[in-house]
Amino acid sequence: MKSTEIKPGIYWVGYIDWDVRDFHGYQTSRGSTYNAYLIVDEKIALIDAVKGGYAYDLIDKISEHIDPAKIDYVVSNHTEPDHSGELQRILDIAKNAKVVATQKGKDGLEKYYEGNWDYEVVKTGDSISLGKNTMEFIATPMLHWPDSMFTYIPEQKLLFSMDAFGQHFASSGRFDDQVDICELLAEAKIYYANIIMHLGSTVARTLKAAEKLEIDMIAPSHGVIWRSMIADIISAYQDWAVCKPTNKALVLYDSMWHSTEMMAVSIAEGLGNGGVPAKLLNVSINDVTHLATEVLDCAAVIVGSPTLNNGMLPTVASFMTYIQGLQPKGKLGFAFGSHGWAGGAVPKVRTMLEDTGVEIVHENITCKYKPDAEELKVCYEAGQILAEKIKTNICLP
Repeated sequence: MKSTEIKPGIYWVGYIDWDVRDFHGYQTSRGSTYNAYLIVDEKIALIDAVKGGYAYDLIDKISEHIDPAKIDYVVSNHTEPDHSGELQRILDIAKNAKVVATQKGKDGLEKYYEGNWDYEVVKTGDSISLGKNTMEFIATPMLHWPDSMFTYIPEQKLLFSMDAFGQHFASSGRFDDQVDICELLAEAKIYYANIIMHLGSTVARTLKAAEKLEIDMIAPSHGVIWRSMIADIISAYQDWAVCKPTNKALVLYDSMWHSTEMMAVSIAEGLGNGGVPAKLLNVSINDVTHLATEVLDCAAVIVGSPTLNNGMLPTVASFMTYIQGLQPKGKLGFAFGSHGWAGGAVPKVRTMLEDTGVEIVHENITCKYKPDAEELKVCYEAGQILAEKIKTNICLP
């Protein structure tokens, strides 16, 4: 695919990865892109340098417009190798180019690549004139990594937003109005839930700072470029930053001999009849990427596991470990499950829910072997009680 002009003299020169299906544990069912951008002005700047293995494609696209040896600046908005993997190859060609990064970015690049490069270290408020265009830099530490920053072109009202506002989404269209909007927003939500959810307070601060900028285009490091739905994606990020709950509860479980499953069904029925739609999700057959996305905007997370070797089933433990790292905000929940001669799973589920930040609103519910009618009634009533708490929590009638 050829380069795409996104603003006068500014080009997308990245790589579309149609086939990638896993991104360090995150299921990328629609592929991804590794975006890089070329600014052709009196001085030449390249924003990021794609993932390792795709230099040939990057260099071909750059060569459509200029001799790559003429690049004056390579801006590293983020050190991670999916954005810097071909930096050495570019600098082997553009021997006089400066590498522009934050101090943390420089530290990270030196550790990864050990290159004896010419750095220009920047911080918030610093700028570099290219001629008609100016690159202004905004440090965004821990909007993913400590080195992260935005690059803003005020003359073009263009924000290079690094991993923020990104999506793992391969497409032939380069802009939001050239792709299926439902697919795009779904992928933006999946991306946020699995990569950025635990950084909500940082996201909120960054969005506040970005209010001062005039923006009519956001060019992220993954996925398509936002130009027609900027207000929509910013509004979504404002909601996601606080994990704004919707009228939805998740009952997540695994089961050995259907006993915990029976309990899960009764809890879900109690929620539904109490006026809160419940999603019943078996963690052994639903990918954790999908589960985390459901957690992002749910009101409650109820987790069940039978006891195996005095602990949780490995599938439940794996999910709990994943979601604990993402630290969703403002969720209600409780733990449940069945056991045989000993019941070690449910207390451990509860502890991990508490460590994740979930507010426990019901005592642990357990049963021995198979739940009887009375035990299933307890599960059903717990769902109804939780439904009332959810409706109060999100101000529903």
